[in-house]
Amino acid sequence: MLGQMQRKRVGIILFEDIEVLDFCGPFEVFSVTRLNEDNRREELSPFDVVLVAESRGSITTTGGMAVLPHCTFENYPRLDILVVPGGWGTRKELSNPIMLDWLRGRAAEVEILTAVCTGSMLLGFAGLLDGLRATTHWCSLDWMRDSLPSVSVEYGKHFVQDGSVFTSAGISAGIDMSLKVVAHCYGEDIARATARHMEYPYPENDVRRISI
Repeated sequence: MLGQMQRKRVGIILFEDIEVLDFCGPFEVFSVTRLNEDNRREELSPFDVVLVAESRGSITTTGGMAVLPHCTFENYPRLDILVVPGGWGTRKELSNPIMLDWLRGRAAEVEILTAVCTGSMLLGFAGLLDGLRATTHWCSLDWMRDSLPSVSVEYGKHFVQDGSVFTSAGISAGIDMSLKVVAHCYGEDIARATARHMEYPYPENDVRRISI
């Protein structure tokens, strides 16, 4: 069994009006990953996933689901990977200096920085996509292009990796992106086994599934 110190800690940001699958999809991928599929019930995931919010208390998602974070911006544990989901609530967070400052601080610490859907806009407004290639939900591609001129917006990609920064298209694309992060960390065989356990098709390429 993996020791606690060997596991990579994944922090997933929560905020009001967050899109459910944007954070639940990556949560599922990272939490069900196993390095030894034969010992799935006996072993822990190599990822330790925590939900992080600006403050304590219930978060209400798009659709009305109530979610409780594990920790806050003030008492979060050391993170190796950061996931920034999207949803309608990102519009408010784009002008939240506490959120943007916290993202900048964590981006300097983590090994891998990721965003799902319009979570990419949060990274962009924090200055964390400058000079990089990135993508977002198809409805927001022009918004990204017009708002973030220093970002090379990928219109035809379902997910984009530029160095240690991963961004994805909308909602379900966060699952594909997370599987690619698993492959990046532990190899494609582990990522494929994770997708198979989830009964989810492994992303064979990064071509955008929704025509624009």
